[in-house]
Amino acid sequence: MDLQKFREEIDSIDDQILRLLNQRMEVVKLIGRHKKMEGSVIYRPEREREIIARLNSLNQGLLNEAAIEAIYLEIFAVSRNLELPERVAYLGPLGSYTHQAAESRFGAMSEYLSMNNIASVFKTVESKRAKYGVVPIENNKNGVVGETLDLLGKSSLKIVAELTMPIHHTFATQCDSLKEIRRIYSKDIAFGQCLNFLSEYNLEEVERIPVDSTAKAAQLAASEPHTAAICSHIAAKLYHLPILFENIEDSSHNKTRFVIISDFKNQASGSDKTSIFADISHTDKPGALLGLLKDISGLGLNMTKIESRPRIDAAKDFAFCFFIDFEGHIDDENVQELLKRRGDEIKWLGSYVRG
Repeated sequence: MDLQKFREEIDSIDDQILRLLNQRMEVVKLIGRHKKMEGSVIYRPEREREIIARLNSLNQGLLNEAAIEAIYLEIFAVSRNLELPERVAYLGPLGSYTHQAAESRFGAMSEYLSMNNIASVFKTVESKRAKYGVVPIENNKNGVVGETLDLLGKSSLKIVAELTMPIHHTFATQCDSLKEIRRIYSKDIAFGQCLNFLSEYNLEEVERIPVDSTAKAAQLAASEPHTAAICSHIAAKLYHLPILFENIEDSSHNKTRFVIISDFKNQASGSDKTSIFADISHTDKPGALLGLLKDISGLGLNMTKIESRPRIDAAKDFAFCFFIDFEGHIDDENVQELLKRRGDEIKWLGSYVRG
């Protein structure tokens, strides 16, 4: 086996890849100029999904679907920044899971704005200080993020994309032994997701201090003696905090769904999801919600989620509205018919490619 020959062959292939990528970026620049003249949107999730689906259908090599998607999402991110540099607001701080989700979609070249809370992400995008916002909307173990749902109900911004990310927690500390640890920092939800680990390693009696984010936990544990953090791998790395244990969550299927918010409408892709807020009249009377669900079902819409939320501005106590997801696009005939029937009772929150 001539290893040097193989290396030379790889170098030759890399030369071709680089040449073709630069050729692709030249076309991207032309598209960017055209979009700028027309004032059209740079980020088109449905077009990116179409490209990945086409490449997967042609693929006959060793790369699997996940690998193709990972490679091309980074290419797309670089391409968008050549068309028009992107600024992305996210629920911070640096190293949070939302930061990780944002980078997975927008790449390393985008400019990221770390926000202290979800409301600030919405305000930053609404004021056009950022084009996009990335916020968590639900976890498959802990349920929905109520603040995100409530802000979607009040804001003019739309959901333009969703992504689901596996959540893996690490136990990080500068202590050489678990016996030295006096305090553990983490987000309250993360504590709840790692109870088995804390019990198995006799850490149940150690003081737990909830903080705003797991990234903040890593930052504090890196600067204080006799402390530890339950945090993400990226947060531990950013704050130079040694990892003692990885993947300490109770469930290996722990996932969080994030949404990307902005001020534009997606084109239909053929594989879309639509989110709405339904503020139904007379919810205190029997059958009010059932009537809406019958309309959704009767129009052939496959509902994938429903969540009740309290109406804060309601005149009556314990009044509710409903956050609903179903398959389809706002421009589909049956979705338009639903909006026509229900009129002011429904607020459209966005149509986007199913993640």
